Amino acid sequence: MRTGAFFVFRPVPNFDSPLADGVRMMKMFLKGAAGVLAALGLQASPVLAETDDKQTAPVLNATLDDYQYPFEVKRFDFESQGQTLQMSYMHLPARNNKPTVVLLHGKNFNGAYWKSTAKYLSARGYGVVMPDQIGFGKSSKPTDYQYSFNQLALNSSDLLDHLGLDDVILVGHSMGGMLASRFALSYPDRTRSLILINPIGLEDYLDYTEYPDMTAAYERELSKTGSDIVNYQKANYYAGAWSEDYAALTVPLIGWQNGPDKEQIARVSALTYDMILTQPVIDDFDNLSVPTSFIIGTRDTTGPNRANLREGINYTLGQYDVLGDRAAARVKNSKLIELEGLGHLPHIEDFDTFAPALDLALSHEDDE
Repeated sequence: MRTGAFFVFRPVPNFDSPLADGVRMMKMFLKGAAGVLAALGLQASPVLAETDDKQTAPVLNATLDDYQYPFEVKRFDFESQGQTLQMSYMHLPARNNKPTVVLLHGKNFNGAYWKSTAKYLSARGYGVVMPDQIGFGKSSKPTDYQYSFNQLALNSSDLLDHLGLDDVILVGHSMGGMLASRFALSYPDRTRSLILINPIGLEDYLDYTEYPDMTAAYERELSKTGSDIVNYQKANYYAGAWSEDYAALTVPLIGWQNGPDKEQIARVSALTYDMILTQPVIDDFDNLSVPTSFIIGTRDTTGPNRANLREGINYTLGQYDVLGDRAAARVKNSKLIELEGLGHLPHIEDFDTFAPALDLALSHEDDE
């Protein structure tokens, strides 16, 4: 049985934080997405995001050389699987003996979308590390690499050694939640606590779906248009809403589709999709030994490989309004924080609601 408390955050006004630092717990009416674009430090317009016209849409290479990140980007060179690779990362040093938080991105994103979260943490003295995993963002993208969560966890551990960081708080969103979970399982001694934000992997997808042809997955990635990318995120992340703020996050994906390394990106995307399907973490949650918090936007319905549901299976993938509680029940020392009305990206969709949930999760290690 899990310990800790169960929380549901509902959009109501004038609710003050019970936390000692006096942070306001809620500014709960959705403020729309205005201001997120500026907070991310990115530039885009709906026209850029929604057009397939390569004359106006962004054109980006595999390592996003012409795409600006919100903080200084550094590179960690290392050897892995017989190759010399570069892991790009951003690092804001800690102050006043505060711990460092490592922010792990999802599959369709990179470290840049953590800017609001990083600024919030840094203002409170926390150190922040935002890596782009191998295969993502500005990092190397080998197509002859065995992508696994164990390998990415090892790469991340090596990065922490490079930075001289012994133990950290891990925060993972979406696919980054699967990676953060595997890291905490593999390196519990250097994991102070684990925070999972709408992680995928809360169900074993191949228990319910047929394994897809990865050649078809590659071809599907290759054929995507800017409109396909926008329409997917609009429907699956934001319940049909769209804005310049959300469009900003599609710029790297659309830029890749229009760029010179489109085939390389499609190949890597298929390889990492295989990793998500074939390397589940949910069955290992019983073995998590660190304080673990789940921040769950309950509107989320993300279910990888849903189109390949097994014949005769009567099961609905991606029911985050129940998956969070099921997952937390498997972790010995867990806390569940549900954000009603929010979807797959609560830290982007409504940061004012997300921030106090993050504060609550950060306090979990102090509850012992």
